Amino acid sequence: MKNSIIIKFSVVIVTMLTLQSCFVAEDYTKQELKDVNIDEAKFRTDNLSQDTLTMADVSWKEMFSDPVLTQYIEKGLENNIDIRVALQQIIASEAYFKQGKASYYPTFSVNAQYTHQELAPNSQFGSFFDGALDQYDLTGALSWEADIWGKIRSNERAFQASYLQTVAAHQAVKTRLIANIASVYYQLLAVDEQIIITESTIETRSNGLETTKALKEAGNLTEVSVKQTEAQIYTAQGILVDLKNQSHILENTLSILLGDMPKEMERSTLAEQVVTTDLTLGVPSQLLSNRPDVIAAEFNLRNAFELTNVARSNFYPSLTLSASGGLQSLEFDKLFSANSIFATFIGGIAQPILNGRKIKTQYEVSQAQQEQARLNFKQSLLVASKEVSDAMFNYKSASEKIEIKQKEFNAYDLAIEYSQELLNYGLANYLEVLRAEENALNSSLDLVGAKNSQLQAIVDLYQALGGGWK
Repeated sequence: MKNSIIIKFSVVIVTMLTLQSCFVAEDYTKQELKDVNIDEAKFRTDNLSQDTLTMADVSWKEMFSDPVLTQYIEKGLENNIDIRVALQQIIASEAYFKQGKASYYPTFSVNAQYTHQELAPNSQFGSFFDGALDQYDLTGALSWEADIWGKIRSNERAFQASYLQTVAAHQAVKTRLIANIASVYYQLLAVDEQIIITESTIETRSNGLETTKALKEAGNLTEVSVKQTEAQIYTAQGILVDLKNQSHILENTLSILLGDMPKEMERSTLAEQVVTTDLTLGVPSQLLSNRPDVIAAEFNLRNAFELTNVARSNFYPSLTLSASGGLQSLEFDKLFSANSIFATFIGGIAQPILNGRKIKTQYEVSQAQQEQARLNFKQSLLVASKEVSDAMFNYKSASEKIEIKQKEFNAYDLAIEYSQELLNYGLANYLEVLRAEENALNSSLDLVGAKNSQLQAIVDLYQALGGGWK
């Protein structure tokens, strides 16, 4: 009898192994990326390096040399809410990954149970047990599913890809946070510089107003010139109000990035900001290894690929082995005797036949989700290449604009000086002086804005290349 059972079970195993040749879970390869690639043309820049050097490999501590800024970045990485949320996502995903690895092992459970039944005297068992039945059970159950089709392996790989995706997502949050802190900090310094320029202009124009009034009393100017000078002061004061308001908003934004309540923020000056890192991009393929959001998108594709394997395996039969055993007795004092021992062994094969199209639907949905993940990965590469290209063009444009705005300011500054001299000799209209002063103020503010744009472009390029998280 025992030999017959062993022979039957062996036939089942051989049959299952034969069927396995029909389906084995596929391995993820770069072929799954199909037309997903990135090349030099997508960068639209002639500054692309042909070596493997890239500014993304530079630590943010070397990239940003301002000690106040580096202090803020360190604090932000420690306290920022988004960073802490991402860390919790990693912890949760890691737990699922560990669960996937444990799926290879059998499950085992222990159960202790006491049952009391009140039986009807006229029932089948009532006359034998005097109307009542007590039973004591102490059992253990063991179950194991054979991973014939690679279902468990694919599930484990899917959990692993999901875990690595959350790690990459955390790195993306870190990169974005560093870039946001640096960007807001540079904006704050630029506004500080513009406030200084505006306050100096207000002081100069206030002194000029006194001179204008004196010239009016002497009969050299009219009341119109006095009112126009007053209007220029009010214009500058309005600009100053906007700039101070912007400064407060930027301070509040920086505080939130650091995980603090809004408060006044310490900072240095715009003139002290020097970026010594070479703006090298590296080869195009480095976006695959440096951009954490691109990495996360590929791990999402891997997860979808493995879940498609799992869905496909559901079309095939599953082999489950289970065993249970323990102690069972109607009397508690006899529960631990040899006569109370029982055991059961079950080997089963389950093959879905008609299940309302659930398995086929799940497989088709998993295929569609895999294609979505592939397209999302491709989109992440396209966005990455655009951001690199945009940052390079913005940096180049800002650098050129700084030179132009500096020349423009110098010209307006000289225009103020010349028109003032001509006015003193009665050879110029006072409106020319006012116009030159107004243009000089706007030009100086624009010059500061161009310097800020250059710094912002460097930050954007650093983020676009995936710098900051290493």
